Amino acid sequence: MAAKKILMLVGDYVEDYEVMVPFQALQMVGHTVHAVCPDKKAGQKVRTSVHDFEGDQTYSEKPGHNFTLNANFDEVEPENYDALVVPGGRAPEYIRLNEKVLEITRHFAQTNKPIAAICHGLQLLAAAGVLQGKSCTAYPACGPDVTLAGGLYVNIPVDEAMVDGNLVTAPAWPAHPRWLGEFLKVLGTKIEHKDMVAV
Repeated sequence: MAAKKILMLVGDYVEDYEVMVPFQALQMVGHTVHAVCPDKKAGQKVRTSVHDFEGDQTYSEKPGHNFTLNANFDEVEPENYDALVVPGGRAPEYIRLNEKVLEITRHFAQTNKPIAAICHGLQLLAAAGVLQGKSCTAYPACGPDVTLAGGLYVNIPVDEAMVDGNLVTAPAWPAHPRWLGEFLKVLGTKIEHKDMVAV
């Protein structure tokens, strides 16, 4: 299968792991990933936050790394991309106020291109109106957003992922191995492990 061109929608205080890990892992297997943020250009940075689970009633939040964008938001033409990734953190709750972000998201849903969303990323998909009839998961606090948007929210373990057609979702970053693995399958990416033969 040919390498894919993937768009990642981010903003300030995107969750650190949920932007860094897929951005690097998808490139590692040969895909092109363009990370963009409304009102920012390639070379500019977004701040990230680390959401951790430390036994409190909700996650704790700490400063993360600065993440460098590698494409210009204003130049994004969604028809030129094969798939969409929406990380979580605090970014989805405010980038969903940008009409172009919603239009971009709708393009991927309407054309049935692969979409991977994790944690609070489902807030963006709900705002774009693309969850109708879709079974999906999210950070549990986003479950009502999914339900109100017509999606079927499913509460699964934090390290699991689920697939409904073109949509791959997970509750939070502990699910990265499953979430990214399932996304690669939807993308048609095959990774083979071959036994080495000693000579």
